Amino acid sequence: MNQPIHPVPTAAIDRILEFAFAEDNPRGDLTADTIVPAGAKATAAVRAREAGVMAGGAVFARAMKMVNPEIHVVQLVKEGHVFEAGDRLLTVAGPAASVLTAERVALNLLQRMSAIATATRQLVDLVAHTNARIADTRKTTPGLRVLERYAVRCGGGVNHRDNLSEAFMAKDNHLALLDDGEELTNALKSVRARLGHTTAMEVEVDSIDQLPAVLAAKVDVIMLDNFALADLPAAIKLIDGQAIIEASGNVRAETVAGIAETGVDIISSGAITHSVQAIDLGLDMVVA
Repeated sequence: MNQPIHPVPTAAIDRILEFAFAEDNPRGDLTADTIVPAGAKATAAVRAREAGVMAGGAVFARAMKMVNPEIHVVQLVKEGHVFEAGDRLLTVAGPAASVLTAERVALNLLQRMSAIATATRQLVDLVAHTNARIADTRKTTPGLRVLERYAVRCGGGVNHRDNLSEAFMAKDNHLALLDDGEELTNALKSVRARLGHTTAMEVEVDSIDQLPAVLAAKVDVIMLDNFALADLPAAIKLIDGQAIIEASGNVRAETVAGIAETGVDIISSGAITHSVQAIDLGLDMVVA
């Protein structure tokens, strides 16, 4: 079952938009404020120039209304739904100068969020015949994490830990400071004794030789990082249900089904947030 598409809190959207408009419109819109006739009204539609998955309609609408509360936005394609090239996604009506001022910030975020939802949906569809779920990582755009993680949910994916404070996750650079074997087991057991009972513990391993020491510590999740596809079955057999199994590294459209078919529980991909190309959307406006 996919993670619910819980909406992004309005306060979080507003913080991002306030920064974006301070960057893009620090002292007024010199062009719109001088060339657009006073009192001019505009109607417009956001159209898709390629197929994708919708994410960010509320962010687009909030951006428009932050510039001018008189702008009215109607979302025509629901969040998480597929659209085709040529489809109208949203309509906009209101003061023309304000629509023009808000256009770039609103579209930038809508295009990026829809691109993330689209990339996520591609992987989700490719593993739909298995029990594996597609998850994001912390490889998000600084300042935009809350929007990008929401877009992952729109694409049918699930979210990894949201931040460093949310869960314990020992990665390769943490483990490099410890010896293998019993010292690693004891270190992880010591962590477990200090954490609250509701806090999950995840450990990343990059070779099957590390698994016995990690399993002995009874952690909750084991990440098999950059394992060759041929090596995953042996690692999964050794874990034998003692922990949730996450696979990461080399996750692409060409490889994700094979990874899922080994029986892992989670496949995490940084690419769905850090390597997407914005979906091509355009706002076509008519000024009255």
